Amino acid sequence: MTLFRLDASIRLEGSASRALGDIVEQTWRESAGDEPVVRRQVGLDPLPSSAWSLAVSAGRTPEQERTSDQREAVALAQTLVDELIEADAILLTVPLYNFGVSQHLKAWVDLVITDPRMSTQPLAGKHAVLAIVRGGAYGPGTPRDGWDHATAWILRILRDVWGLDVVVVEREFTLVGVNPALDSFADLAAEMKRDAEHLAVQHATHLVTTAS
Repeated sequence: MTLFRLDASIRLEGSASRALGDIVEQTWRESAGDEPVVRRQVGLDPLPSSAWSLAVSAGRTPEQERTSDQREAVALAQTLVDELIEADAILLTVPLYNFGVSQHLKAWVDLVITDPRMSTQPLAGKHAVLAIVRGGAYGPGTPRDGWDHATAWILRILRDVWGLDVVVVEREFTLVGVNPALDSFADLAAEMKRDAEHLAVQHATHLVTTAS
C-alpha cells in the first residue's frame, strides 16, 4: 500500500499541521510497515508560480507547437496526478493562513486540475484524511465565526470535484502559547490538542483498513 502525503505548512519545526500528519503517518506505518510514503512538500518546496498558466495555455495549443516551458508544466501536472492515482490512501496537512487557503496548496490544486484525466474523477471513492489547523478559534459563537475561508473550499475540491472520501481532523488555538493575548485559553487549547490527536489516530486506523 502507498500513502501519499502532502504538507502545506511553510514551517518544518513547530508546525502543528505536520504534527497531526505525523500521528496519522505513524499509525499508518504501524499497520502498513515499510510500505512507501510518497511526499509532496508544497509549503517548503513550492511549485513554480508560472506552471498553472503554462499548463492551461498548453491545453489550448497543439502538442507540436508547445514551448519547452509548456511541456515542462504539463509534465509536472502529470507527475502530480500520477502521485494521487498511484496512492492507495491520501493524507493532506494544511494550516489556515490569513483566513484563507495556502497559496501553495491552491497552486497544487490548480495544476492538478489541468491534467485531462482529472475530468473523469480517477480518484473517486479513494479514502483521504485532511488535517487542518487554525491559530485561533473559528467555531460558532466565537468572534471570528465565519472567518475560515479555507476549509469549505478544500472540502469542496476534495469531495465534490475529485470524489474523494474524506475525513477531517481539526485543531484550533494553535497560537496559544505563542501569542500572549491567548494565554487565558491554555486549558481549552490543550484539550483541543488532545482531542485532535486522538481523532488523528482513529482516522489513520480507518485509513489503513479501507486501503488494505
